[in-house]
Amino acid sequence: MASQQVVGFVSLDDLSLELAASLLRSGYAVQAFEISEPLITEFLKLGGIMCASPMEAGRGVAALIVLISHADQMNDVFFGDEGALKGLDKDAVVILRSTLLPSYIQNLEKRLSDCETAYLVDVYVSRGMSELLNGKVMITSSGKSDAIARARPFLSAMCEKLYIFEGEVGAGSKVKMVNELLEGIHFIASLEAISLGVKAGIHPWIIYNIISNAAGNSWVFKNHVPKVLQGNTKHHFLSTFVQKLGVILDVSKSLTFPLPLLAVAHQQLILGSTHVCGDDDSASLVKVWDKVLGVSTTDAANEEMYSPEELANQIACKSSSVNRIGFIGLGAMGFGMATHLLRSKFCVLGYDVYKPTLTRFAEAGGLACNSPAEACKDVDVLVIMVTNEAQAESVIYGDLGAVSALPSGASIILSSTVSPGFVSQLEHRLMNKGKNLKLVDAPVSGGVQRASMGTLTIMASGTDEALKSTGLVLAALSEKLYVIKGGCGAGSGVKMVNQLLAGVHIASGAEAMAFGARLGINTRMLFDVITNSGGTSWMFENRVPHMLDGDYTPYSALDIFVKDLGIVSRECSSRKVPLHIATVAHQLFLSGSAAGWGRQDDAGVVKVYETLTGVVVEGKLPVLKKEAVLQSLPSEWPVDPIDDIQKLNQNSKTLVVLDDDPTGTQTVHDIEVLTEWTIESLIAQFRKSPKCFFILTNSRSLSSEKASALIKDICRNLQTAAKSVESIDYTVVLRGDSTLRGHFPEEADAAVSVLGEMDAWIICPFFLQGGRYTIDDVHYVADSDKLVPAGDTEFAKDAAFGYKSSNLREWVEEKTGGRIPASRVTSISIQLLRKGGTDAVFERLCSLPKGSTCIVNAASERDMAVFAAGMIKAELKGKRFLCRTAASFVSTRIGIVPKAPILPKDLGINKEKNGGLIVVGSYVPKTTKQVEELRLQCGQILRSIEVSVDKIAMKSVEEREEEISKTAEMADCFLRARKDTLILTSRELITGKTPSESLEINFKVSSALVEIVRKITTKPRYILAKGGITSSDLATKALEAKCAKIVGQALAGVPLWQLGPESRHPGVPYIVFPGNVGDSKALAEVVKSWARPLRLSSTKELLSNAEKGGYAVGAFNVYNLEGVEAVVAAAEEEQSPAILQIHPGALKQGGIPLVACCVSAAEQANVPITVHFDHGTSKQDLVEALELGFDSVMVDGSHLSLKDNVSYTKFISFLAHSKGMLVEAELGRLSGTEDDLTVEDYEARLTDVNQAQEFIDETGIDALAVCIGNVHGKYPASGPNLRLDLLKDLRALCLKKGVFLVLHGASGLSKELIKGCIEQGVRKFNVNTEVRKAYMESLNNPSKDLVHVIASAKEAMKGVVAEKMHLFGSAGKAW
Repeated sequence: MASQQVVGFVSLDDLSLELAASLLRSGYAVQAFEISEPLITEFLKLGGIMCASPMEAGRGVAALIVLISHADQMNDVFFGDEGALKGLDKDAVVILRSTLLPSYIQNLEKRLSDCETAYLVDVYVSRGMSELLNGKVMITSSGKSDAIARARPFLSAMCEKLYIFEGEVGAGSKVKMVNELLEGIHFIASLEAISLGVKAGIHPWIIYNIISNAAGNSWVFKNHVPKVLQGNTKHHFLSTFVQKLGVILDVSKSLTFPLPLLAVAHQQLILGSTHVCGDDDSASLVKVWDKVLGVSTTDAANEEMYSPEELANQIACKSSSVNRIGFIGLGAMGFGMATHLLRSKFCVLGYDVYKPTLTRFAEAGGLACNSPAEACKDVDVLVIMVTNEAQAESVIYGDLGAVSALPSGASIILSSTVSPGFVSQLEHRLMNKGKNLKLVDAPVSGGVQRASMGTLTIMASGTDEALKSTGLVLAALSEKLYVIKGGCGAGSGVKMVNQLLAGVHIASGAEAMAFGARLGINTRMLFDVITNSGGTSWMFENRVPHMLDGDYTPYSALDIFVKDLGIVSRECSSRKVPLHIATVAHQLFLSGSAAGWGRQDDAGVVKVYETLTGVVVEGKLPVLKKEAVLQSLPSEWPVDPIDDIQKLNQNSKTLVVLDDDPTGTQTVHDIEVLTEWTIESLIAQFRKSPKCFFILTNSRSLSSEKASALIKDICRNLQTAAKSVESIDYTVVLRGDSTLRGHFPEEADAAVSVLGEMDAWIICPFFLQGGRYTIDDVHYVADSDKLVPAGDTEFAKDAAFGYKSSNLREWVEEKTGGRIPASRVTSISIQLLRKGGTDAVFERLCSLPKGSTCIVNAASERDMAVFAAGMIKAELKGKRFLCRTAASFVSTRIGIVPKAPILPKDLGINKEKNGGLIVVGSYVPKTTKQVEELRLQCGQILRSIEVSVDKIAMKSVEEREEEISKTAEMADCFLRARKDTLILTSRELITGKTPSESLEINFKVSSALVEIVRKITTKPRYILAKGGITSSDLATKALEAKCAKIVGQALAGVPLWQLGPESRHPGVPYIVFPGNVGDSKALAEVVKSWARPLRLSSTKELLSNAEKGGYAVGAFNVYNLEGVEAVVAAAEEEQSPAILQIHPGALKQGGIPLVACCVSAAEQANVPITVHFDHGTSKQDLVEALELGFDSVMVDGSHLSLKDNVSYTKFISFLAHSKGMLVEAELGRLSGTEDDLTVEDYEARLTDVNQAQEFIDETGIDALAVCIGNVHGKYPASGPNLRLDLLKDLRALCLKKGVFLVLHGASGLSKELIKGCIEQGVRKFNVNTEVRKAYMESLNNPSKDLVHVIASAKEAMKGVVAEKMHLFGSAGKAW
């Protein structure tokens, strides 16, 4: 227990006190050695124990945390006379906090190993710098797996975020170096950026306010620049940085690894330190830097401030009307901007050199022009969005250029990224034209998606008149519009400063990750650590994932930064301000372009380092050990919120789940699912005031456009229906695949377009039953005992919905095409769920900016419940969320408590005769493995029909129809023959050249399966559909279901519906088996549990039911086919269970064919029939009988002594029970004759109660045949003389022992005696004589033909059997 463990500290600092406090809160005891009196005093206040030496601090501890700042301390602390090792137990773990280089730590580990004492883990303890962690303790640790295993509980208790690098110690120090590398480069870049901005005449605080919310932002820029501008950072800061970066450069030299950006940052810091005047301790860093770069930042910072946003608002209010716009440059960004202006009801004339783009523009409603001049005809405003200055010069002043055609007084918006100098010169040239042409310098930022949505960031500058004439256009294109004072060129100046920082941050990210790879650190984990540390930046978080994925698809081409940093280089030269970091970054991008990577993504600059050094930055997320990961997480929130959820739901909104395939119902029960969404059907649902209902959209089978249109249609109908029902409010959940396939973000966008903007999109693919976990924002798929990143699974390779990213932040960016960058995606961590509970979730959700995207991490149902409770509370406060989730969220959100899997008996379908229908359309490899296992395990009871995908999807209509008809006809035959029937598509996957072609093939396959099922006329016992699209199409199109009830699950994660009354097969169970659920045996497991059993019951079940119902079951001796058919026919007519009984004499005559006849009849019957071997007096006969298919046997040792009877019966009982067979035995002996076996009266003896007890205990039998005066054959003329008093005593014994009572010789007993015996517990009567007699007498009435003889005999026997069934009370008790 934690309360019994002690943790020691050697040396303390302020952070140590916080670690100790956390350990105390977690139930550990803490003790410490520290020579600083203030620190030890604070430690004692926490509740710690003071120690006199390191040795004492280590005595009796499970973990010892040692703080060392200098290598020369190590020997005394560990190996001195009073060193820590003297007090440490051998199984204790040493947790080393230090600033030492990895080599020192590795040397310590070797010395500890040589001493055969202690385990070593090194840690880098810091405070999280991200918005999520925000000052909370973060620990990066490393060590061998056994050391980590011992240290993990203590590390977890001390921090909010734990990173573990298993393997060599020293990773903590290495990560620290990489982070400090980035901080150093970012710091110098920030100073250069501010200096360049000041030289360009832009107020430094304006630069700060804009850049800190733009792509050029970094943690260092945001947090250090204000202190620098305020003069609060002193020059001592330089010395510290010089020392830290010098150590990193020494390490890089030892590794022969170039760090050009860090090297120049280090030199800049050294240069700055040389400008400090003597012993002037008060000198601020900003003044020092002004001397280094020759700028006056201090004076500029003290100039009067203004608000660029407020200026933009003023301009917009005074803007002139604009009727006609020219647009030159319809590239990726320009096309989006121009078409957005069209949608904003402007008339737009467009020109581009690429003719296909002009065609697209015309199709979008624009006026396509053949030259720049034509695009300027009669326009009020001309927007220019070309690549560079040369192109801008050409379209304005070249042949058929704009300037000659522009009407007098027109305005030009130049949105290209060009140098401020170019813009200033252009303004002067336009003024000299004498046409009163006005210029607005308005570079943009935001990417292609934001361009098309009109949500760009625009930095505009120009004269007031120019800005007013273009204000409406600028406002239409932007979400953030800044108006920068300083005239034309100021806007480009701000953009230039932003690009300086953005370019340096991409290049520094490449340098840092390449260095990390050279240090041997897992680059994926390194990235995660840095994003929560001071070395992070917007570009680091956005571009490094591309490096890690090795994906250089150009979101922004590398050559763009060749151009943009080229502008910076020219401007710093012309303005006489040295920018060392920026120019080196420019050289790196130039190197990448020279290597041929210019058109690849700008993250490709990392290839410069990879090519020079041979390292590989690309790093797949590791496959994790499931148990180790789950155990490393904090303990679950101690209180189960499910009761709170159920209470909150009494006042919360109805959950409407739009399910993109039917498998989303896999965690709920007693909920309705609609397959139509008419306003009338939705009103009917809302009037029931349900806590939840599903709408099956099956949109995953549609194209993106059709799926979006469908979601909009449903949302509009929901709005209309809700307005028609009083006091109804609802929340929409887009239930999607737990392996991230589906139309995201298209469906979410469609829903929002109708329902309005949400406070947040919630992304929650956790699904416990399917083994889907989200941990540290990475989504995993469990595979046996491993956790595999989702992006590395078969599901990520889906032809229509494939993806690369496992980190859900990056997945959002990938799926939105960069519209929602990873850096803007927030998350709710497992740490928050497990340490903060529902209130922390509530506060987190309420604090999200409107329009956020939020990932939910979860590794247990409790995590999900904590989140759901917090979300409901936020909704009750007025927050609106749109959820894109897997199935687990839905059941938790509505407070459903899971119930056991549903079996056929729960729905009462045991008596149905027809076979079940299994249809497999899913192509994922998991399904193929499951089908193989199904055929292997169930081949004997299953009939398979394979449908050729080639014929139904790729061949002629005639071949398709032939394949469909043939399959349906065969299935009909098999189902009527009571055989479970598997229809599956051929397993060779056929895909199209594009995702849309693949969807079309999927549609053809799915529609063929629909036609096959529609043509099947036989009503199946149950239907199982494998695969989401398959199950949806079959339900809606083949079975015509409009509403179904979700009964529960057939297996964890496998929904079970009951079809509604309007469907083709009302009430038939419909099993929706997802393509991605379960192990290889899961499908076989479900089919075996749902397949019609070979026998509807066992003899034991028959007698158990009789015991519960207070009746008896007849066991009828049979000798031939007529006897078998007579018993079965009577049982089916009377709806009674029955036992077909074969005597050894009959077996001798009829042999195995007679047994086979009985077994087959029992299997084909629609009531419970079992087969019993009677009176086995020979051990050989009984052993052979055990292998013939009997359900039960009677061991007849009544002719033996008690001792021999026990031995004989016990032997057979052991063998029979191993096969699951019921064993009946006889104690006492009946007189009379049965099948040539005669027992004389003098040999008969009654059953002795005392012997019966011993007999039952010794043999373990299930049923006891007793002798109470009953006889085989005919009773004497005086009639039966049964000892019911003895029967009563035997009943008491058997009831106590759980043994059934059996009475042989039921023929000839009166109704009263039969009823008396039943009342005294007899549950099985053997009947032979009267049935035989009826058979023999029927033969005395000759018929015309043998078939008539058989029919007559059968009817005679059936009458006797039916009469006995009524007498025994079993009639009507089949079910």
